Amino acid sequence: MDAETHAAAWLERHDREELGEGDREKFQSWLAASPANKLAYLRLYAAWRDADRLSVLRGSAEEKPARRTSRSLPARIATFSIFALLLGAIASAYVLKPSDQIYATSTGGHRIVKLADGSQIELNTDTVLRTRLGKSREIWLDKGEAYFQVRHDAAHPFVVMAMGHRVEDVGTKFVVRRRADSIEITMLDGRVQLDPAQGQSHPTMLKKGDVAVASARTLTVTAKSESDLYVAVGWRRGVIAFKDTALADAVDELNRYNSRKIVIADAGVGRRTISGTIATTDVDAFVRVARNILGLHVETRGGETVISR
Repeated sequence: MDAETHAAAWLERHDREELGEGDREKFQSWLAASPANKLAYLRLYAAWRDADRLSVLRGSAEEKPARRTSRSLPARIATFSIFALLLGAIASAYVLKPSDQIYATSTGGHRIVKLADGSQIELNTDTVLRTRLGKSREIWLDKGEAYFQVRHDAAHPFVVMAMGHRVEDVGTKFVVRRRADSIEITMLDGRVQLDPAQGQSHPTMLKKGDVAVASARTLTVTAKSESDLYVAVGWRRGVIAFKDTALADAVDELNRYNSRKIVIADAGVGRRTISGTIATTDVDAFVRVARNILGLHVETRGGETVISR
């Protein structure tokens, strides 16, 4: 099982109060085994806490109507205490301070966070970030993608850190996305200063229209049009816009938002291009385009949708 599946199982067992002392030790060992385990559990816990989604993990409320209502007050307090301790253990792994906050979204999720200073952050699908607000305003993008609309305050710098790179606001709106081995910064307005990871050249000032891609050793900056920028942040409106996009790249993007995955069977099909706009979670619409417009073969194999010639 992957980290998310294990996390769901542990969360369900905690809520059902099915853990003995030995189980708790196993759970702590599983958490400590990998940062991915901590992130997976934190994301599911955040979803349960903020949206009461635990029922999705264990079946509908109609199937077990007495589960929550029959629980005694001491039992509820005990369960809450366990979750508080667990969240504290996860938080300590990130060396959090009392002022820190962690925000997360699940696959296909979208969340808006309004900070006390008037700034706003929008989290895209499958994203985890941490905030520390004090003399300086520090954000760590641990996973995924986020849009930042920053209220400038020279006395309290606003800094986003991802994969060793440091992005400091100079009064702006921008998007930061973590990829497998790089980060991408899309400038929608204003300016930011990008301090590349250790070992790279001097800081770079990015302005409206710039799209910067920074890896451990390289930095490229490309100027984009207003229409390109509009396409790049389509996820904020719940859509993905494709413009002569390779089918393989389009599928990778759509798969970010959906648990139902699409697979391209061969490289030739993947090089076909597609243009248009689709809802982030409308896999069926994408499949119809592939079948009816591109004339490709579509079939289901083992829970995946496979597109081939």
